[in-house]
Amino acid sequence: MKHEAIEKNVGLMIVLTLVALSFGTLVELVPLMFARETHEPVAGLKPLPALELEGRDIYIREGCNNCHSQMIRPLRAETERYGHYSVAGEFVYDHPFLWGSKRTGPDLARVGGRYSDDWHRAHMYNPRDVVPESNMPAFKWLFENEINPELTPRKMAALSKVGVPYTEEDIAGASAAVAGKTEIDALVAYLQQLGTLLQSRR
Repeated sequence: MKHEAIEKNVGLMIVLTLVALSFGTLVELVPLMFARETHEPVAGLKPLPALELEGRDIYIREGCNNCHSQMIRPLRAETERYGHYSVAGEFVYDHPFLWGSKRTGPDLARVGGRYSDDWHRAHMYNPRDVVPESNMPAFKWLFENEINPELTPRKMAALSKVGVPYTEEDIAGASAAVAGKTEIDALVAYLQQLGTLLQSRR
């Protein structure tokens, strides 16, 4: 009969629901906060170089993460299709994370090195030239827009303040690394490094 009293009292029901949700959230999150594998980078992980960092920003700006996830679950169907499952240590320098759960297009967590630079360029210019059934839009303006070299060192300096280990040399050389490069150069560079660190462990 106690449950009847709770169900008929909306205020009490809301409070108890919030308590239950809070408890469940703590049970899920607190162990992860202290787990070493969620904080320590995998062996060989380095922060993105200047051009790849710009490519990541373009990837976010163009909404690529709205249709492509970057998280392979440890399920046989996923690992057989995409490669080694994703591990937390791969993403410790990512701000923000781009895991996602929407897969209008395939997961891109291990796309690095699977296709040539020319394939990626053709795919971005007109996806149906290389994947006839694709419903992805074309991104032709990426071939014309140039990277602003003044912004890249500022981005690196900001990321270094939140724990990404960029050195002073990385930041100092950032402008030169992206000068004269187009947005398609940066995006392809970003895609070509995705997941390559663990591909050999498949």
